Amino acid sequence: MSVLGVSVENGTVPATREMRAAVYRGRGRVVVERVPVPEIGAGEVLVRVGACGICGTDIKKIEHGFIAPPLILGHEVAGTVAAVGEGVERWRVGDRVVSFHHIPCGECFYCQRRLFSQCKKYKQVGLTAGFQPSGGGFAEYVRAMPWIAERGMMRIPDGVTLEEATFIEPLNTCIKAVEKARVAAGEQVAVLGQGPIGMLLMMLSRLAGAEVVTTDPLPARRAASERLGAAIAFEPGAAELDAEVRRRTEGRGADAVLVAAAHPSLVEQALSLARPGGRVLLFAHNDPVLRLEFPAAAVGIEEKEILGSYSAAVDRMEEAARLVFERILPVREIISHRLPLDEMTRALDLAARPRGESMKVMVIP
Repeated sequence: MSVLGVSVENGTVPATREMRAAVYRGRGRVVVERVPVPEIGAGEVLVRVGACGICGTDIKKIEHGFIAPPLILGHEVAGTVAAVGEGVERWRVGDRVVSFHHIPCGECFYCQRRLFSQCKKYKQVGLTAGFQPSGGGFAEYVRAMPWIAERGMMRIPDGVTLEEATFIEPLNTCIKAVEKARVAAGEQVAVLGQGPIGMLLMMLSRLAGAEVVTTDPLPARRAASERLGAAIAFEPGAAELDAEVRRRTEGRGADAVLVAAAHPSLVEQALSLARPGGRVLLFAHNDPVLRLEFPAAAVGIEEKEILGSYSAAVDRMEEAARLVFERILPVREIISHRLPLDEMTRALDLAARPRGESMKVMVIP
């Protein structure tokens, strides 16, 4: 049917025009509430959220209060098109889609240099469930604004689950990071932290042809890391780690160290593990108030590089999708929990304070 120029799937959009959403209400506080279903306009798409992964940046924003409430977070979104606005030709009601929440302009100074995350348009979030646009995946419906509907959504093939599709955005960020660290075949790489992101960085480094050693405090994560491709996994700070890396490199040290956990001490450890002229890629250190210290000689004399990588690269969307859709990377094996919106507090706690076999926590609205 059509209402005010909007095509709507029968029975998908609630007649009450209300939905459930997990609303961030202040530092450490998320409340499941009833809020209006987002209204879409020309060029926009309404998506019924089928799955949304919890990202480490969601945790940081919530637990440290880096952003002003109220907000509906969640940006690793996959679902089904529930309505399309006037002028939308790419999408039809019932299409299964995965959506990015940032898309750059493609023309500015930064885009021309592949620094897409620094583009002014990129910083404008285009996916929302209400309030200030913030992704919105922790809700039953999200609204994709015109530039997202046109250039930031991808169709999910038959046989691929919505849960698998949610990995395309985080996998994209990891592809960008591994490329920025210049990981190459035959190299020795260390990945510090084997949470969901660290696991993806490990698998991508292996895919690039590197041999990878990893660290994590949780025994289950170390076991999973070795099962999914790491040569060997250690506890953080284990004396054997440095010795093993040097044994594998004729005493030099790792060619690249990817830091996938935010603890400040890991930066110095990464520099210690890296060989002279090696690269250290900081993936998790995006806290706006965190300050880091490290030996200046590691950079100034030993010529080790410290690199940063943030968010996704629009020109790696297709590659990320291929790795997921063709199941080249076993992303399903990273999922440990699937929880409904009503258990959002537990979901966030599991993601923020992993224990046992917890890994990727998926919210199923």
